[in-house]
Amino acid sequence: MTETATVPTEPPKLSVTGRGASTGQWRGRRVWSYWRFYLALSPFYILFAVFGLYPMLSTIVLAFQRWDGLSARRFTGLDNFRFLVEDPTFWLALKNTVVLFLMSTVPTLAIALVLAVMLQSAVRFTNVYRIAYFIPNVTSLVAMAIFFGSVFSTNFGLVNAALRSLGIAEQDWLGQPWGIKIAISTMIVWQWVGYNTLIYLAGLQAIPKDQYEAAKVDGAGPVRTFFSITLPQLRPVVLFTVVISTIGGLQTFTEPQVMVGNSGGTGQSGMTVVLFFYRAAFLDNDYGYAAAIALSIFLLVLLFTAINWRIFRGRSEAR
Repeated sequence: MTETATVPTEPPKLSVTGRGASTGQWRGRRVWSYWRFYLALSPFYILFAVFGLYPMLSTIVLAFQRWDGLSARRFTGLDNFRFLVEDPTFWLALKNTVVLFLMSTVPTLAIALVLAVMLQSAVRFTNVYRIAYFIPNVTSLVAMAIFFGSVFSTNFGLVNAALRSLGIAEQDWLGQPWGIKIAISTMIVWQWVGYNTLIYLAGLQAIPKDQYEAAKVDGAGPVRTFFSITLPQLRPVVLFTVVISTIGGLQTFTEPQVMVGNSGGTGQSGMTVVLFFYRAAFLDNDYGYAAAIALSIFLLVLLFTAINWRIFRGRSEAR
């Protein structure tokens, strides 16, 4: 009985065109198979497009136009930005914004870090302290501005009452440039200390306890332990709080607007860039110029955020 050898046949070859078409159809069917997930995510993108993307693009276009809100828009090119650079009120508002940012952000983060370390070492009533620190952050901003306006009042303010009890002359806090800045920065510090304290406290709880035990065995004191272990381990958290505080501090508006009015108080010392934007848009009805101010605020926040990020990241890489 003889066996017949069978020659293996080659599988049919698919043409390049046919294979590409089948692959494309398969990918298309695969994309459409997830339509339920895309549908579930669609509300976010729709809301972002309507209330985020469209206003952003509209502001950029409006910055190159002249419009009072009623008449037809008129293209003016770079005139709004040229006038912005030449406007002394804008530079005064920019200076006030930076000064208020430094007067409020630096003390806020420093006090918050100290409170977080103290709260970390507390044994009793820890949750009570956490709630007490966070209450100012959820309180109405307008109500707090009215309250602090009363605290720094010339005739009946608590601050001047304390000065009188100490035999110190009263101060017209809301009637002089530096008094206005001190009042506004004090309110900002009081509002945001608790929030940053809880952020730092969360970062402290993530630090391994064995590092502190090893430092204690080596004879390191509290100050050495803080600067050698606590602060280096908290660097990412500190970077986060600095960036968030920078974004919020450069957009200060409600505090000066309620405490000293739309004019910025004496010598316009409370005039911030956002308050200047509000006055140009809703009081002067110059929406094109207000759009140019809004873009300048965006660039200012972006610049300061990049500087802070570069400083902290550079120090981290150097270590």
